[in-house]
Amino acid sequence: MNAIVKIHRHSSVTSTPQALAWDGDHLWMSSRDLGTLYKIDIGTWRILEEVDPPGVVWSGVSSGTGTMCFTIGKGLNDDRYIYRYAPEKRFTKLFACPDFTGSFLSFDGEHLYMSQWYKERILKFDDRGNILHKIDVGAEICGHTFIGGMIYVLRGRENKDQPNKSEEWRIARFDPKQDVPKVEDLAAVPFAARSLTFDGDHFWSNHRAANETISFSLPS
Repeated sequence: MNAIVKIHRHSSVTSTPQALAWDGDHLWMSSRDLGTLYKIDIGTWRILEEVDPPGVVWSGVSSGTGTMCFTIGKGLNDDRYIYRYAPEKRFTKLFACPDFTGSFLSFDGEHLYMSQWYKERILKFDDRGNILHKIDVGAEICGHTFIGGMIYVLRGRENKDQPNKSEEWRIARFDPKQDVPKVEDLAAVPFAARSLTFDGDHFWSNHRAANETISFSLPS
């Protein structure tokens, strides 16, 4: 399988970069260890705004009309909740993640989707946090985003229990409107990716262990 085509490799504006989200004009990034959230100008690669969230931001997505949604971990057990963020109203807790677990987010223009890494699935929610659909991705998940009604997902193996083995990731695609979506692998991702977003031209992901943020495209 061909690998992704790397466009730019940036030194991250923060340590341990975790969440990535594109709001239509700017990139949002969180730091896992510092617990901070940043809005970034990708042209100058400068921080435009620093936000203090109510917990660790594990993932984010633009939810339209100038708002964002974030998966935020709270407390000693890192219980996960979905929050909405609006600049004028700040953070509003929407609902708890099922079993208080969940990480990466995507948005289809109407519904929020959240992945559960080790359960190898993506959940579709209504506005109240009720599960409308469960999608089996067939591997661990470290990011996903919508493009043209299709979900692009980073799936593979962290190999957490095999310290001498590198992480293994691929970018895949599927149609969430299918009752049982067929997941198609598109390219190998040769780094330990965290998060996935799309700016209209390129994909973005973090290589958290290297404190890098990478933009890339798919092989032709």
